[in-house]
Amino acid sequence: MKQNIDKGQKINKGHQIAAKVFMVICILYFILPVWWLIVAATKNNAGLFMGTGGPMWFDKHFALWDNIKELTTYQDGIYWRWLFNSLLYALVGGVGATALSVMAGYGFAKFRFRGRKVYFNIVLGALMIPTTALVIPTFIIMTKIGMNDTIWAVILPSLLSPFGTYLMRVYCQSSLPDEMMEAARVDGAGELRTFFQVSLPIMTPAITTVFLLSVVNCWNNYFLPQVVLANTKLFPITVGLTQWQAKSNAGAGVEQVWNLITCGAFISVIPLVLAFLFLQRYWVGGITAGAVKQ
Repeated sequence: MKQNIDKGQKINKGHQIAAKVFMVICILYFILPVWWLIVAATKNNAGLFMGTGGPMWFDKHFALWDNIKELTTYQDGIYWRWLFNSLLYALVGGVGATALSVMAGYGFAKFRFRGRKVYFNIVLGALMIPTTALVIPTFIIMTKIGMNDTIWAVILPSLLSPFGTYLMRVYCQSSLPDEMMEAARVDGAGELRTFFQVSLPIMTPAITTVFLLSVVNCWNNYFLPQVVLANTKLFPITVGLTQWQAKSNAGAGVEQVWNLITCGAFISVIPLVLAFLFLQRYWVGGITAGAVKQ
């Protein structure tokens, strides 16, 4: 009996070690590209290709501040215009997509109306369609209504989030008790008051998740702005940096701006990191607010 227990403990310990090793490998897999970006952002062009520290370590010449200054002056500082555009597209698109997803998911989960299953099946079907497949039809529609090459050509398609709607519907069904809503109605609360004062606080974790996913999706959007925008002043950071990359790849005799590309990419990551850090407390707060005594 004791031998069997010892053997089981050894097997369990071996599984724990294997799990920890696998976790360390996964961490390194995700951290190394980020580390390379941080290191590369501090190098000039010479340091990127012929630096003394190698690709994964800092060069003897720390050029981060020089790169930021050059970003401010290169092409009249258009990089900061691109960064502002990305912030605009991400915030407006993220807030709009979250609001529509919350209302649609709440309606699908808590109200009975004709065609509810059919409409929700359409939402599920939209999940199966790659967003890149919709870019050309979106371009044609925007051209027909005269919105091509405007900020609305990027923002309006970003307001629709089938995954956000699906997530909100599932969350409302599983975490929003019908009894609580019925109690609010019995106490005289209307549908709007029930939604804003009773349902919405419980939905905070899901709302935060949908908002973050929508913001990240809008921030990383590349193909749609590439197709519908021609004015370089309206480009988001993804399209702008790609143009600089294509320019640097053109070959000898062309101005190389690899240091600006790496530094610009590093700066563009910072807003997303800050968003995740600041919104974490709403995740936890929303979970606490959603606790219900049975």
